[in-house]
Amino acid sequence: MAAAEADVAAASLFGADRRLCSADILTPAEVRARIEVAVLNFLAALASPTSPAISVLPLINRTSANCSLRSGLLSDVSSVYLSYAFCKRSLMRESTATAFVRVWKVMEMCYKILGEGKMVHQRELFYKLLSDSPKYFSCQRHVNRAIQDVVSLLRCTRQSLGVMASSRGALIGRLVLHEPDEEQIDCSILGASGHAITGDLNVLSRLNLSSDARYIIVVEKDAIFQRLAEDRLYNQLPCILITAKGYPDLATRFILHRLSQTFPNTPIFALVDWNPAGLAILCTYKYGSISMGLESYRYACNVKWLGLRGEDLQLIPESAFQELKPRDLQIAKSLLSSKFLQESHRAELTLMVETGKRAEIEALYSHGFDFLGKYIARKIVQGDYI
Repeated sequence: MAAAEADVAAASLFGADRRLCSADILTPAEVRARIEVAVLNFLAALASPTSPAISVLPLINRTSANCSLRSGLLSDVSSVYLSYAFCKRSLMRESTATAFVRVWKVMEMCYKILGEGKMVHQRELFYKLLSDSPKYFSCQRHVNRAIQDVVSLLRCTRQSLGVMASSRGALIGRLVLHEPDEEQIDCSILGASGHAITGDLNVLSRLNLSSDARYIIVVEKDAIFQRLAEDRLYNQLPCILITAKGYPDLATRFILHRLSQTFPNTPIFALVDWNPAGLAILCTYKYGSISMGLESYRYACNVKWLGLRGEDLQLIPESAFQELKPRDLQIAKSLLSSKFLQESHRAELTLMVETGKRAEIEALYSHGFDFLGKYIARKIVQGDYI
């Protein structure tokens, strides 16, 4: 380690495992204590006539260069993790000075939120910071990155900071939810929109779950989810359907992980579009994400790829195929360069790039609107998944 990197590592406030870094689940008092320690260290550096550490925040590096894949000792679940390598937010460098200030602004706000015993959504936090500090927070992305910086600095989960991510997720099927002192919810008798998943992980962690499902099916798109819910697929194939309506939010990943832990013998299958984005969504459920590498192991699940896959393309009329877009190629390049993409997934992605084609699940409707349920049941029964 270079001398400069050693100085940054020495300035790390919380945690010192060089092999594996993670974010702790802490009480509000513990998080506030960590923020106080960060402030005291900053003030001590400010008062020192020799220390240059005032200008540097030691954050765990959230890039592919600092990312690896770890496998569970007693399970078949693998997850993204970050090693003990640092990046810097420096007050003295023009490129990071604004990000440096944002970290302190977000920590200040979290300190107040926790002191009041509140939980806020990221969107609420954005508008408060936009009002108080418009010079530093002009878009939601600034807040999201600053929150991840605070997680990286304090080594505590986003939920521990009093921040909730908005949830888009829903579930339906052979599942009964029961929060203590509340009425239970039978997810098999709901309308096609299913049960909305709350963004409060504390509520999700308190739920008692009961189910006679034999399968869990993760659906990429809300329209497909509602079609399967409308058809009551879970009455024909005993299953739980869950969707995040696109790229998975944290709450949907959390409840899926809880389901996998509560019902460890129930396999999880993913139904996604045959394009790079579909595979990226599957991989996020399966391994977690680099940006949230400090927490990924808390949400990763062993998700099998049910469809669409290359061998299903014969079911799709030629007119339903679309050309890969520049964004598709960008996602494909990123996935192909990753360290954790399994070979069967890599082969599918390579086929997409070589053919220049993509296909959506809805293309199966060419065989009738009731074909999708039959397609899913056949693939599961035949063990046709990877």
